[in-house]
Amino acid sequence: MIQVIPKNNYTVYVYFDDGKIKLYIMAPLIGKGVFKKISDIDIFMNTCTVLNNTLAWDIGGHYDPSTCLDIDPIQIYEKGEDVKDPLIQIA
Repeated sequence: MIQVIPKNNYTVYVYFDDGKIKLYIMAPLIGKGVFKKISDIDIFMNTCTVLNNTLAWDIGGHYDPSTCLDIDPIQIYEKGEDVKDPLIQIA
């Protein structure tokens, strides 16, 4: 995993090093268990990053891989929706 782009609808575009781009929908997890910590959309958007080689939220603000919330990259790869790069503008 090389890049993540969170969106304000609790989804994340996830870029893998093999060129795949997945749209991962976090909405069903928001507000449950440890994911209550990212239920505020500002926290969700502003702490989303790549840590532990996967999609993560740096809640503590120190980029400490041992204290982040993260998702298994295999889960994202298998369950995420294949999408085209949202950053490419089509003229």
